[in-house]
Amino acid sequence: MPEHASDSPTVLERDGPAMRMDRVLLVDDDAELCALVHECLGEEGLFVESVHDGKHGLERSLSGKYDIVVLDVVLPGMGGIHVLQKLRATSRVGVLMLSARSDEVDRILGLEYGADDYLPKPFNPRELVARIRAVLRRLKPGAQEYGPWTSEHLELGDLVLDSGTRTCRRGGEIVELTTIEFDLLAVLMEASGRVVSRKDLFRTGLDREFSPFDRSVDVHVGHLRRKLGPFHDGTQRIRTVRNVGYLYAQTAIAIAQPKPVYSMRILPGESFPVVGRR
Repeated sequence: MPEHASDSPTVLERDGPAMRMDRVLLVDDDAELCALVHECLGEEGLFVESVHDGKHGLERSLSGKYDIVVLDVVLPGMGGIHVLQKLRATSRVGVLMLSARSDEVDRILGLEYGADDYLPKPFNPRELVARIRAVLRRLKPGAQEYGPWTSEHLELGDLVLDSGTRTCRRGGEIVELTTIEFDLLAVLMEASGRVVSRKDLFRTGLDREFSPFDRSVDVHVGHLRRKLGPFHDGTQRIRTVRNVGYLYAQTAIAIAQPKPVYSMRILPGESFPVVGRR
């Protein structure tokens, strides 16, 4: 049995039915960090199991028992990036990568190969919980919309986005998008013809606060450009507005059930000690 496994993935509510806990697999070779993370996530009502090498991490990730995998880049036997590549060949389970703060290339590769998010070490336990919750919200049916930011059906020229089925079609053909790519595209299409700042894309697309040194939005927008391709005349669908953000360059022609757009402000939480420093 994996280390640090909780006794049961179910929480019994008083005078009510049992509720299933979200299940987290932690793949990291640092046993001390695993113990700290297990304690932190357990206090937040998450069921956690941990393994300490890439081979067993991949096997358990493919078991279908977990809602999200927290995967370290540096692992014995099989590295985290290799694990992610093999995992993404057959599974869409949520993946949050952990990496050393200086390993920017590894973080970008993780996003390139389909990670839903990444978190540099050392990290704040509060932020880890927030990142996990954000990925889980994006993955769960019925919990994907960002309230007034998302319409159920959005059509711009040859591109159709349906938030009910989480599908994107270009010219009638399905375009496979990750959860983050879908959410970012929804925000850009809602604001078509207007610039959306990188800060707003972080808050609404990634569900976290903006960091000027975090390139994850740029990486995901690059993926969207490659998957969607240019317009018929060769011009970019998603244009970069230097030092500001991005713009979806076509005006909406049909929006079903339009909703107003509200600003959103996220206040920083109180400080917590960091974990993960080796």
